[in-house]
Amino acid sequence: MSASTLLLSLFKYKTWANEELFVGLAKVDAEAHKTERHTAIRLLNHIYVVDRIFVGHLSGVPHGYEGTNTPETPTLDALRDAVAATDRWYVQYVESLPPEKLAEAVPFTFTDGLGACMTREEMLAHVTAHGAYHRGAVGRIMAQLGNPPPRDLYTRYLHSAEPERRAA
Repeated sequence: MSASTLLLSLFKYKTWANEELFVGLAKVDAEAHKTERHTAIRLLNHIYVVDRIFVGHLSGVPHGYEGTNTPETPTLDALRDAVAATDRWYVQYVESLPPEKLAEAVPFTFTDGLGACMTREEMLAHVTAHGAYHRGAVGRIMAQLGNPPPRDLYTRYLHSAEPERRAA
């Protein structure tokens, strides 16, 4: 399997996991668990903002963020739609990126003003790992409220996307 193929699979998994998590979080009672739900949305918004920051780095255009979250908290529905659009962007980006561009080093500036340089492949890997880390935190909040989170597992995604793998 090539790095491009693996990254595409990981971004499709990220899309799938995000969709499931938003469905699950929508079931959390907004009035009974206002604080916890707000915290979960803030975490998801942080993932979204970092994803958008790296869209900017990968595209070579200013991302417009001054930090890794926004002062305001979006609604769950607005955030879900924005995340879905960004997930589509990443899938399309990875699908269209020539494999030789993965190793290209891209200089950029973090929101704290410090300079950095990562390859496109490293940036894409960071985006997938960062999202998974924080989805786990949201899942923990849901579990503590008695709302079982979706099973956010790459293996589960693969067998859902390609059921013929179960026969192997």
